[in-house]
Amino acid sequence: MRLPRLVLPVRAAGVVLALTYSLLPAQELTPSGGFAAHGAAGEAPRGKLLARRSAVVDLVDRVTGAVVNIHSERLVQGQMPADLLALDKAQNRINGMGTGIILDPRGYIVTNHHVVEDVNFIRIKLSDGTSCNAQVVARSHEQDLALLKIDVSQKLPVMPLGTAQDLMVGETVVAIGNAYGYEHTVSMGIVSAIKRDVTLNKDISYKSLIQTDASINPGNSGGPLLNVNGELVGVNVAIRAGAQGIGFAIPVDAMVRVVSDMLKARHRQTTFDGLSVRDKLDVTGEGMIRSVVVERVEPGSPAAASNLQKGDVITRIADVNVFCSYDIDRGLLDRQPNETLSLVVRRQGVEQRTELVLQSADRTRSNVGDLVWKRLGLRVSPMSSEVVTRINAQLHGGLEVVLVRPDGAAAKAGLKKGDILVGLHQWETLTLDNVAYVLTNPDLGNFMPLSFYIIRSGQVRRGWVQQLD
Repeated sequence: MRLPRLVLPVRAAGVVLALTYSLLPAQELTPSGGFAAHGAAGEAPRGKLLARRSAVVDLVDRVTGAVVNIHSERLVQGQMPADLLALDKAQNRINGMGTGIILDPRGYIVTNHHVVEDVNFIRIKLSDGTSCNAQVVARSHEQDLALLKIDVSQKLPVMPLGTAQDLMVGETVVAIGNAYGYEHTVSMGIVSAIKRDVTLNKDISYKSLIQTDASINPGNSGGPLLNVNGELVGVNVAIRAGAQGIGFAIPVDAMVRVVSDMLKARHRQTTFDGLSVRDKLDVTGEGMIRSVVVERVEPGSPAAASNLQKGDVITRIADVNVFCSYDIDRGLLDRQPNETLSLVVRRQGVEQRTELVLQSADRTRSNVGDLVWKRLGLRVSPMSSEVVTRINAQLHGGLEVVLVRPDGAAAKAGLKKGDILVGLHQWETLTLDNVAYVLTNPDLGNFMPLSFYIIRSGQVRRGWVQQLD
């Protein structure tokens, strides 16, 4: 008997996330006719092949290596219907699929948060057929983006970035993704509209999405939307239920900001640089050009010692060419205190070289515990990562709440002694420094009300701090 396919999209107001879960792998179609696999004997003349080689063919050749297929498993408790594939009486495994985009040759991949939310296992398949397990290293529920990491033995191709700021309604775009499990499916359409606001449910809404009629199906979530130059302009996220040719993508510029924050939170757990930057887009006859400008240099910091100045354009850090803000954070990832990095900057049109000597993050933060007590009204203690990962394999640790001030912001939000704090806003909280990073973030006002994630009674729960002390 053929088992039915189980698709679990999230619906609200007719919008469906482009994510598929099923109890069986996608079924392959079989040929229905008697056509031969090849045409007439002999090869087509080379000139005819070249004439057929369109801009889209070239685009796909260039970027396919930077697109990955995501396969996940989610364990569902409870008795399932008898005609579904039950693993045992209380637990059933549901397979999911999505798409990811390689942003760093060491194996950092961006996808939608809903692709990896509450899953127990993630496996990535590269364009060459190689498969490897992945971990979620950062996530943003509000922005519906997540950062994954795979371990690789060789450098991976990286997706070239464009911008959504100069998108024209009617221009051609291309989507690539794991549509219904058909890996690296390519579809083409146009930009139907820009700056669309879409509400999914009471917890999820999107601002300023790109609307396209390029075919986007379940499994396309997290995959690229590209312009005809093969540059990433959006991350495909949702489709309109029951409609034809109405899909949506998160603009690449929003993705860059979120990923930069995710990477910054990771490298600043161990090192300090004292550098704040902003993305800049310049309009030229060739289109939009990305650059990264120094916005602020913290006095007495490594950046100040490097003679960096506000207004400098950073073009290279270590072995990373810099085009957007998360390139800076890629260059700082996996570095150690006292490590020296080469920097290339452009100041008033003249290229200059300098060095950045990183400091230990521990040396730069004092009285972090007092800060957390003052702003949140919490005393916390590091929790064994094993305790946390047994509850959710995608988490890496947390902080046990050992004391709650009765009149503090955390108490008003419902936190209790014994809770395990595992996340604030879009970042995991493995150390006090992680909490301090959120509480001292220049964009903290935009995070409010501040979402938090705790483990209580063996379950991950979400809440909000309405106002900090």
